Parts: sequence; structure tokens; C-alpha cells
Amino acid sequence: MSGTVNKFTHLRKLKDESHQLGGAPNNDTLYSQASIYVGKEPLILSIPALPSDPEKDDYRYHNVQCTDYRGDQFAYVGTRATGVKGGHFAIFGPNWSGNLPEGLQELEGPSPTPWAFLSARNLLMEAERKEGADLDAVHAIQDQYKLTPLSQWIDPNATPEPVDELWEPYDRATDPLADWKNINRAMVDNPPDSYDASLLELFETIGVGPGLDIEVQSESTKRGLERAAVEGLKIVDEAVVQGYAHKEVNGWKYPPSYLGRPSSVRDWLLRAMQAQAGFVANDTIEAIYMSVFVDKDGNPLSGENRYELRFEAGKQPEVNAFWSLSMYDLNYNLVDNPIDRYSLGDRSGMTPGNDGSLTIYIQREQPSGENLIPNCLPALEGDFFMFMRLYLPGYPALSQYWEPPSLENLGPAEPSGGAS
Repeated sequence: MSGTVNKFTHLRKLKDESHQLGGAPNNDTLYSQASIYVGKEPLILSIPALPSDPEKDDYRYHNVQCTDYRGDQFAYVGTRATGVKGGHFAIFGPNWSGNLPEGLQELEGPSPTPWAFLSARNLLMEAERKEGADLDAVHAIQDQYKLTPLSQWIDPNATPEPVDELWEPYDRATDPLADWKNINRAMVDNPPDSYDASLLELFETIGVGPGLDIEVQSESTKRGLERAAVEGLKIVDEAVVQGYAHKEVNGWKYPPSYLGRPSSVRDWLLRAMQAQAGFVANDTIEAIYMSVFVDKDGNPLSGENRYELRFEAGKQPEVNAFWSLSMYDLNYNLVDNPIDRYSLGDRSGMTPGNDGSLTIYIQREQPSGENLIPNCLPALEGDFFMFMRLYLPGYPALSQYWEPPSLENLGPAEPSGGAS
């Protein structure tokens, strides 16, 4: 992945079906992202203060998720972790030691790898989610995110040591050994954990390790690695669908408590699932993403059918920030639809039932009845899955005793639309 190091890139609108890079992006927050290098000196992350009264309409959840290059979180900045007052936060790497100037805040821990990744999210208000809405307020927040090398923070006239640009990865579309070459190259910049020395000794026998050359391996070994790259991804994809290490409730899958930091328990399959399904994953205390691939009867979800998700009164997700439901194809992309609706949640203006219940209709066609259309999440024609995101989840979900309702199959989709 190429790009500029130590500088934020801002997405200025919500992600939609035009984003075809996978990763199951949300359709709730504007992203700001940066690849950073802290192998030589710390970086100072500066973020602005945000409105702090949850009772006011301008209250905005935000976070900056700090992830090392093994896929493990090492710190958060934001609503839960550091509050809404803003500030200047020092991000440092595994080998730095020294004293920080006054006014800088330390994060919960250093990055275990010299390279790291920052993913910032700012929640859009309900009015900002409408077509053509003014997003100047959230853009102004994004524009105040700043990364400054410590040397330049101390002396604005200082010239920081140069940092290499991100290297262009090998392309698996043209090189069947690209994945292994990328792994070997990445481990040069981000050395494996010393705890994994025995694994690395084993992998070295087939040419996998920091700086090793796959091309010098025997032809039979290279053919085996080519097959492993293909079959390995199939294993990972199947593990995502089956919910490896997840707890299943009514078809929904609770992630394990160590999601976001899988290396802490040496769970390599979960780490691969995390990278495949979403690049990075939040700590569950920050956000719980519950996936669902099947209906009430255990059948795969398909746009050939219509579904109903009904929350009884008082049974909606308990959260301290927001919750939403989004649909994805099996390549982890948002789904094209005629009404440009990619998620529904507690900020969507859905119509509740007279008894206080809330029903979401999941189908290709809009349901008949004006009062039902706000509650419709459009489906694609083929197979799909969904994420229910709970940001700052309450205790019932954190303890995994909240039971989301199962998806009721209402029968085949109708060419002309119309739910009963």
C-alpha cells in the first residue's frame, strides 16, 4: 500500500458502494486515516475539543484507533478513552525512551511495531446524513487532526529525520507468490515478536521470514506456497462465516473479548479473520460488531428472500454512543441500492410500532406503506451478511447476555415489491 507517511487522509463523505476495497466499512462515521512511523522518534497527535453535552444535538462521538502493524490495538484517543476536551498525545514506538515536554499526554502504551496505523472516526449527526447535507462542521474537525514529529514539536525550525514512504506491495493478481513476498518485506520493517521465534524458525525452512527470498526456494516449495495462499484464504473466509471463536446467539455472533488484540493470546486464525474482514477491529469495550450470515432456521441470507428483524419494546441494543445495522456482500463491500441507504440505526428516524417495538425490513424491494419505508434496509440479489455495530456498548452486550432477535424469513422476494 503506497501513500504519504505521518499525514492524515480524510474521507469527506460516508463510504458507500463505490468503495470496493473490502474491509466492511461503516456508513455512520467519516474516516480519517494515517500510516505512521515511530521507529525514530515519537509523533504528536493533536485533536480538537468537541461538544461535550450528550443532551445537545451537536454532541459527536469520535475516536482515534491506534493499531500496530500486526493488527493489535495499543491505544485509543476519543470519547471513551480520553474524553472530548482534545489535546496533544504522544505516540511512540517500541524502542524510544526519554522525557516528554509539558502539555503532552501519554497514551496507554507504545506501538509494539515501528509502523502503525491510525483510524479516526467522527459520527455524523442525523441531519448530516441526508442527501446534500452540510458537512462543514465535521470537515472542520477532521482538518484539525495533526501529526507532528517530537523534534519539530520542541523546535518548529528543526528538520526531522527523513522517513521512508510506504512501499508498493506485490500484486497477487500478477504474482501467485505475492502474499509471501509482502509478508517477508513487511517483517523487515516490523520485526516479529520475540515470542514467535520458534514459529519463525519453522517458517524459515520454506523461505518465509524477514527479508527472505521466496524465489530461491525449490519449484515444489513455491508451488506449495502458491496453493497455500489460495487455500489459506478460503480457510480464513470460512472461519469468518462460521464464527470461529465467536459466541452465537440467535444466529448472531458475538466476537471474543480479545478481538482487536489477538496476538495477546496467540490466536493466529482470528488475527487473519480480523485482517480479512475489516483490516482492523475495535476493542469490544469501544465497539462490538455482531455479524449474522443466517436466518432463524440457519439458512444463508440471500436477496432472493425477504427478512424481518423485530426488536420488542425495550429490547433495542443498549449503547452509550450509537448502534447501526449494515449489509455487505461476501467480498465485505457495501451494497448498491436504488435509495442509497447503506445502514439503519438509532439515528435513522425509523418508525416504531404502536407497542414500542421496532421492526426492520431487509429485502430487495421497498415495502409497501409509507410508514414502513423508513424501516427498510435494501438487500442485494445474491448472498449477503450484516454487521450490527454497537459503539460504546452497555453492560448487557459487553457481558454477552443481551440476545439480539433472530432474522425471520418472510418468504421469496416479490418482483413488484411489497411486504405483507
